[in-house]
Amino acid sequence: MRLACAVIISFSTVLAAPLAQAEEPLSFEDVFRLEMAADPQISADGGHVVYVRRSNDIMTDRTRSDLWTIDFEGRHHRPLVTGSEAFSSPRWAPDGSRVAFIAQRETSAQLRSIWLEGGQITTLAVLPAGANGLTWSPDGRWIAFTMFTRTAEPQVDIGMPAKPPGAEWAEASIIDETIQYEFDGVGELPAGGAQVYIVSAEGGAPIQLTEFDSGAIGAVNWSPDSRELFFSLSSAEADDFDFRESDIHAVDLSGNVRQITDSPGAESAPALSPDGEVLAYLGGPNRGVSHQDNNLYMMDVSGGETRELLAELDRPIAQIAWDGDGRGLWLRYDDRGKTVLAHMTRSGRLETVSDSLGGLTFGRPYTTGAFSVSRNGRFTASAASAYDLANIGVGTRRNGMRTLTDINSDVLGLRELARIEEITWPSSADGREIQGWIAYPPGFDPQQSYPMILEIHGGPHTAYGPIFSGEVQLFAAAGYVVLYTNPRGSTSYGEDFANLIDKNYPGEDVDDLLSGVDALVERGFIDPQRLFVTGGSGGGVLTAQLIGVDDRFAAAAVGKPVINWTSFALAADIGPVIYKYWFGVTPWEDPEQYWRRSPLSLVGNVTTPSLVFVGAEDRRTPVFEAEQYYNALQIRGIESRLVRIPDTYHGIADSRPSRLLQKVGHILAWFEAYDPGRVQEE
Repeated sequence: MRLACAVIISFSTVLAAPLAQAEEPLSFEDVFRLEMAADPQISADGGHVVYVRRSNDIMTDRTRSDLWTIDFEGRHHRPLVTGSEAFSSPRWAPDGSRVAFIAQRETSAQLRSIWLEGGQITTLAVLPAGANGLTWSPDGRWIAFTMFTRTAEPQVDIGMPAKPPGAEWAEASIIDETIQYEFDGVGELPAGGAQVYIVSAEGGAPIQLTEFDSGAIGAVNWSPDSRELFFSLSSAEADDFDFRESDIHAVDLSGNVRQITDSPGAESAPALSPDGEVLAYLGGPNRGVSHQDNNLYMMDVSGGETRELLAELDRPIAQIAWDGDGRGLWLRYDDRGKTVLAHMTRSGRLETVSDSLGGLTFGRPYTTGAFSVSRNGRFTASAASAYDLANIGVGTRRNGMRTLTDINSDVLGLRELARIEEITWPSSADGREIQGWIAYPPGFDPQQSYPMILEIHGGPHTAYGPIFSGEVQLFAAAGYVVLYTNPRGSTSYGEDFANLIDKNYPGEDVDDLLSGVDALVERGFIDPQRLFVTGGSGGGVLTAQLIGVDDRFAAAAVGKPVINWTSFALAADIGPVIYKYWFGVTPWEDPEQYWRRSPLSLVGNVTTPSLVFVGAEDRRTPVFEAEQYYNALQIRGIESRLVRIPDTYHGIADSRPSRLLQKVGHILAWFEAYDPGRVQEE
């Protein structure tokens, strides 16, 4: 049955596309030539920027990570560290004389530093488990980081006989005694957790400062006097591994830990003012809903009440950093699909500096971004657009951001890209305005008729934006008009909009999507018999839901979906979070709700030929979810195909370049096979 959706014509704005120098659209091979400027870091004096230059290697099918530098004026753009290893986390020494970084090998990592004068590289420490959160002490004597530290595996005496010398027995059983035993991208979690370490800036053995039995440590930040490290601790066993519960702690150089905050809910991302008197952090009370934005708080380190700032902002703050003089804070947050860099004075006055951050994913057009600030009021940030991945941007509060690099000019400058246009429409559910973007195929002629792909983001509490997307561009290059949207549940429109799907997902977000399809068809250049739909993760949920309630699509590609909420909540790596915040009850307390919201309950209505794809090692939306749906389609006799991508976790497109191409290639091949227009032409 097809849902009826009222359509009202809405306004739209066009994002200007660069003039193409050639008629060729983006090709599969071009993906191996794309690059991005990630993790930009500005020196304390604001004179230079170091960044991670990520590029795709066609011979190894890997993304390389080298370190490059450029000065604030855009001169002397050159490689700093290159080689066969993966280099990451470049961080300036306080005096700007050298850069510390991580050199990752297949089985271990090293902490190194390079002097800007002379280019000498020194290995400071060997890091068997890698490192995160690299940060220099203000006095330049120490480098802090977090590193996974193993503890003893659980042992159970089951009466096994001793293994004879030289005997080859099967591996011992894997024993788990907590609910947190696996995670996507890692697999089976070994016993242990991240701890805070320091190492001398002159090199030596890392010194472990913390010994927490459980919990995730994040956002390590030095006190201005270099005597303490502030960090957040979340998802501890004492809190039932609830990521919504976290507190800020501090540890001194002797390993003495003290707890700074103890409020119900999350406190994270601690940042101390330059005078060390005020602690800023992100978080908020736990309200038990499926989505909560980070709010901004301040408190005196010596004690006193916590105060919230920017309560009227109603946007998810993702990153904060103090001015060098301590008079204000820099913030990064998403607003209506764009990533904003803003500055706030201590009195709470907020001003936007740029809304063009992003470009840190090769695959889909998710909102992303990163920035850092110098002591003298300068900043660097990931500058992006609908037509390019992240480049290096720099600027000041008063002058905004200017882009220094153009690292994809040798590829994108010679390709005719899809033109991106913003569109809004009222949802048939309640008239609420929904925002999306149209990608027009190269050579688009509004007098012609085109097939259309509705591409749905995951999450569901995430957001798309007018950002370059390898997948969207390849779909458009194949001749499709692509519609990608932010239905209710998406972030960057305020907490109320995100929580319209609280305890009701999937729900009226389906109406938002179908209303968008209707609005685009009304423009007259879409063939209503050639409509296609795809999405991954949360988008896979909605794709399966759409074809369960509507038969308008010629074919569907259901990516890494949740099909059965009961099996998902009891087996996925984030299952304990799902039952608590997305349902509010366990499956055995309300099995009817779990089944009603499961796309599997609608499979009896499906007539749409459906491709189902998933990473073969996915722990976020486990493989058996895709298999359940595929088997149900097969039992019903629906044209269907199951594609499992080997050695791949949940993040398919950004794991290896060829996996992005496999994903896009399988989707396009399936759509072409069931495209009525192509069948008639043949």
